Amino acid sequence: MKKNMTLMQHFSEMRRRILWCVLSFVIAFGVGLYFAPQIQNFLTQPLLMVWPSAALLYNGLSDGLMIDLSLGVTFGLMVVLPFILWHIWAFVAPGLKNKERNFIWPFLVLSPIMFVCGAAFAFYVLLPVVFKFFVELNLSSPVPAVVVPSVRDYLTMSIGLLKIFGLAFQLPLVMVLMNRIGVLKRSYVVKIRRYIIVLIAIVAAVLTPPDIVSQIILAIPMWLLFEISILFMRQD
Repeated sequence: MKKNMTLMQHFSEMRRRILWCVLSFVIAFGVGLYFAPQIQNFLTQPLLMVWPSAALLYNGLSDGLMIDLSLGVTFGLMVVLPFILWHIWAFVAPGLKNKERNFIWPFLVLSPIMFVCGAAFAFYVLLPVVFKFFVELNLSSPVPAVVVPSVRDYLTMSIGLLKIFGLAFQLPLVMVLMNRIGVLKRSYVVKIRRYIIVLIAIVAAVLTPPDIVSQIILAIPMWLLFEISILFMRQD
């Protein structure tokens, strides 16, 4: 977007960028659909780490197709998100002042990186602990039990936790951005720190299984991210 462009030219450029984003998603979706079996195999690794003999259940004839489509969409969105952010930036950047451009672009670069870091932490650290808890809980049933998790339920839970942690790792960026634009004061955050820590503990208890290890694994990173956010916030 250029400052001297007419309104119709702005709409034309916006439409062109939207079309590029849609096209890139379609291509990424096709790649994700093609590699859906490999993606599914990758996502089951945390379960196999704690339960090598695990078997997953397909409840219906269409489960395989629906799972592949779901994985294709998820893969497409994750891959194309940085590309979409770049197009948004390229569209609005020319209309910003140099100070505003230098301030905003680092957040756009760091956001996907922090999301990947959060998802990786959940995949390699949290998921094995969560699945170990559930497997041991189910296998310790007082009556003979055959544990065969549903594929769709397993993938929904796994991908959901990956998204939650990816979004949770955006906390420093959101807090620093709100501070820099004058919405959130550092002194206020420091003042309510104790309440935020309690809130983090409650969120960790709600989002994880009812065992203290899983709750600590989620609470500690969120607390550290909160403290890191304060360090990067400007003094009032």
